Amino acid sequence: MMAAMKHWLMKSEPEEFSIDVLERVGTEPWTGVRNYQARNFMLKDMKVGDPILFYHSNCAVPGVVGIAKVASKPYPDPTQFDPDSDYHDPKSKPEDPRWWMVDVGFERKFDGTVSLEQMKARADEFGDFTLLRRGNRLSVMPVEAAQYKRILSMAKAGGR
Repeated sequence: MMAAMKHWLMKSEPEEFSIDVLERVGTEPWTGVRNYQARNFMLKDMKVGDPILFYHSNCAVPGVVGIAKVASKPYPDPTQFDPDSDYHDPKSKPEDPRWWMVDVGFERKFDGTVSLEQMKARADEFGDFTLLRRGNRLSVMPVEAAQYKRILSMAKAGGR
């Protein structure tokens, strides 16, 4: 029996890697995650084909800007072994990698941003949504199917 599809939200700073760049390249390795909980989501829970809400963070209007999908099984993040990388981890060894990643594939870009403020204004409709929890800093997080559908509905309605 197949496991149920899971839904995800992945954050990226648009100055570093935006939905526009993902659209242009098609598929991209999601390198540089250095949080154990986020790493474990990619390593243990993500499956090829799972949908992803692509979220722009640390920008003028943070929010969901499009849809991507998990495009590979997890594999070791090569940046952990590269001494010239900002994400180098000298304690991680190729025979026992500490950091894992998946490839992310472009699906579609929204006409506008479903902003964090718009989601906060409708927080009661989302239930216990990790993104809206005070102090949440995860860059990779699970999203319930109903929350995913709510954001898609908001995107079609221009964020309202």
